[in-house]
Amino acid sequence: MTAIDYDLEFLEDGRTIELISIGMVCDDGREYYAVNRDMPVRKIRKHKWLMENVVPSLPKGHGDRRKHVPKSWLFDYADPLVKRRGHIADDVMAFIRAAGSDVDLWANYGAYDHVCLAQLWGRMIDLPEGVPMFTNDIQQEARRQGLGWDDLPKQGSGEHNALADARHNQTVRRWLAEQEARTS
Repeated sequence: MTAIDYDLEFLEDGRTIELISIGMVCDDGREYYAVNRDMPVRKIRKHKWLMENVVPSLPKGHGDRRKHVPKSWLFDYADPLVKRRGHIADDVMAFIRAAGSDVDLWANYGAYDHVCLAQLWGRMIDLPEGVPMFTNDIQQEARRQGLGWDDLPKQGSGEHNALADARHNQTVRRWLAEQEARTS
């Protein structure tokens, strides 16, 4: 079994879940991060929490490039991490398949993450072969072990950056596995 820990940042309004960014880390050492070029920028601009917590971690222009990125943009559209949704779907499918035929997905409070992930390909029934139909939840595993939020390792920095959050999810999942092994 190979585990992939992931996190998505998204806009949700009670009816839809719109991808902003995705970060994935695999037990084999690979990582993936992308920002959705097709995100609903106008809606995100109106969302105070996203503007304060998620948007600051999106790619900005660096060096001379910074001079050419209008301040009105939420992110640098020319950054190689910024990709069309379809490109992200292809990348994610390849990332998951490269982990082998026996893959476990893990996320923290992952219900919406899994729906948003599945929507990269359309409906849940449209998931490509090799992409798991469910995500294991870190909080559910913690609760199964009798642990609460305050018992888990804390994230040092990068909160609400999808890749930093995915890395932290991996840390917490592995820590939970160690706790389980100690009590068995």
